[in-house]
Amino acid sequence: MTDNQPIVLDPTGTDIHGEIARIRDLGPAARVELPGGVVVWMVTDYAVLRRLMTDPQVSKDPQDWTTLREGRIPADWVMTPWIGLRNMLRSSGAEHARLRKAVGPAFGPRRVQGLQPRIEAIVADLLDGLAKTPEGEIADLRADFARPLPIKVITELMGVPAEIGTPLCHAADGTLDTSAPPEQVQQAFMTLLSLVGELIAYKREHLGDDLTSTLITGPDEETGPLLSDQELLDTLTLIISAGHETTVNLIDQTILALLTHPRARDEALAGAVEWEEVIEESLRWQSPIANMPFRYARTDLDLGGGVCIPAGEAILASFAGANRDRNSFGGNADEFHPTADGEDSSKGHLAFGYGMHHCLGAPLARLEARIAVPALLSRFPKLRLAAAAGELRPMPTFVMNGHSSLPVLLSA
Repeated sequence: MTDNQPIVLDPTGTDIHGEIARIRDLGPAARVELPGGVVVWMVTDYAVLRRLMTDPQVSKDPQDWTTLREGRIPADWVMTPWIGLRNMLRSSGAEHARLRKAVGPAFGPRRVQGLQPRIEAIVADLLDGLAKTPEGEIADLRADFARPLPIKVITELMGVPAEIGTPLCHAADGTLDTSAPPEQVQQAFMTLLSLVGELIAYKREHLGDDLTSTLITGPDEETGPLLSDQELLDTLTLIISAGHETTVNLIDQTILALLTHPRARDEALAGAVEWEEVIEESLRWQSPIANMPFRYARTDLDLGGGVCIPAGEAILASFAGANRDRNSFGGNADEFHPTADGEDSSKGHLAFGYGMHHCLGAPLARLEARIAVPALLSRFPKLRLAAAAGELRPMPTFVMNGHSSLPVLLSA
């Protein structure tokens, strides 16, 4: 490779951490080629990425991307769902603050804690279903546990009718596949937007005590709606997409981490290590979002070490890379090591972002994992993998970090 040749990212995400490690060796950031021949900058250095996420000269508005503004991004680009909507993930400054304020109350501490009994009930139902697995038969913990829990929680929070909840989340999943043909991703994206439109139409006629109804009507009659119709559609699309897949991956990866680290599993079950520490270390070690699209340089960004991102170029934030940066998390940053002393290296990880764009749903994702994982391992104390960890197939994407399936045996 020469300085002028970007590294072509594997769209299937087959070896995310190995690929990131090779890119990190090139410096704090490097040019990478995405599907469709689109070139962006990937930032893997923890300190640099954290600084960029609070730099006012780094935008989340796609219109600050010269390549897009000049019409050099194909309309059917496989990553169009990441740049084609106007919501708080793709806005900056006052506009971002306004959009975030409209959604924020739904994810406030009291509202999230109020969901705990319902989450516990859903987990109990899922565990009862798993318990019906015939002796010796393989169960898929991603399909039958890690995935249905966040879907159930987010669709209930949003007031989604049962008949469209599953297809809605299935379409959202389809937009994340960076290895798929562009037309397939576009079809999933169009289906997702159509189903969100159906949700809005339904809720306008059936208002209730849910997030969608609140966004439609506004916080009160005097204030009225805080979002335009287009902003409402785009915001709900974001919440559905981000509101389940990240949590699915968190639960998936935490289960796998404990199944492959029996000492950590035993210490957590015995109370020697707090479950909160386990969850935070899992978030650091296997960030549910590996590489987050996109940010944009409004001016030339000097990163040090002779690396400069020119104005108008796009940035891929490598959460997975930053969270294993040895300069910030120590020489054993590639290892999973929750500790009992509260001083573990997971503190300060970027799995949910940083600064004003820190994920609103982070407390809910943590709560779901904190309830689900110990309940699973307590219910099935002899739980073990039904395949070697190295044989598990990753999701076909370099954006998300999870598995296509998580096969286990529930008993000895």
